[in-house]
Amino acid sequence: MIVGESAENYLETILMLGEKLPVVRSVDIATELNYKKSSISVAMKQLRENGYITVTKQGYIYLTDTGKEIAETIYERHKLLSSWLIGLGVDEKTATEDACKMEHDMSKKSFEAIKRHING
Repeated sequence: MIVGESAENYLETILMLGEKLPVVRSVDIATELNYKKSSISVAMKQLRENGYITVTKQGYIYLTDTGKEIAETIYERHKLLSSWLIGLGVDEKTATEDACKMEHDMSKKSFEAIKRHING
């Protein structure tokens, strides 16, 4: 399944917010990403139409199984790559920013090789 980087970022953000908040709303995503609420509304509509999220009448956003699978994949990459870079001596802010860039473009094969290397 091919998903764009932007969609991956939104799904990952919904997953992360869902771990911290009782419910996730568009305003929470806008605040987290520092985006305009109108931009979030357009993105959520696309994610909903593509079957990655559901939105309740109250505006609560939930990942579908497919959306959750994508979000968890990206989030796992993000955590592993950022901690690896920090372990190599990169400062946390730079490591987090670089991991965010790397997590979307890396093939599954390369990520699995890095993961095996890091985990021994």
